[in-house]
Amino acid sequence: MPIQIEHRIIVDAAPETIFSIYEDVANWHTWDPDTKQAALNGPFRIGTRGQLVPTKGRAVPMRITELTHGRSFTIESKIPLFRMVFEHLMLPAAYGTEVVHRVTLSGLLTVVLGSMLSKQLNHGLPVTLRNLKQLAERIAAA
Repeated sequence: MPIQIEHRIIVDAAPETIFSIYEDVANWHTWDPDTKQAALNGPFRIGTRGQLVPTKGRAVPMRITELTHGRSFTIESKIPLFRMVFEHLMLPAAYGTEVVHRVTLSGLLTVVLGSMLSKQLNHGLPVTLRNLKQLAERIAAA
């Protein structure tokens, strides 16, 4: 049974500003405290593969599986018997942009890893979103 974790925040910045932060994969670690290092082996587009090193744990492969410029992108990480899908959505809001980070955990190892990762994600995603908000609003105000 898949597990899904989702957190949202309103950002006073245009989706394009937020998307430009996402495209800068090498600097994800500056606003995402759960990321030690991230890199893509090519441009920010569907099919491009890379690697993410979490602050806790080993490097995991990643691949962009969905991308609509200025609106959304999805990263998928697979290890044997386990799959993580990270969706990033930017939705119009009354005052700015609603940013949604949704993570879906699936595969046989979800039974073993699901509870621990859910706890980490429910703690980390709100911090990540607040940091993203601060950065995007600082860029938008400049």
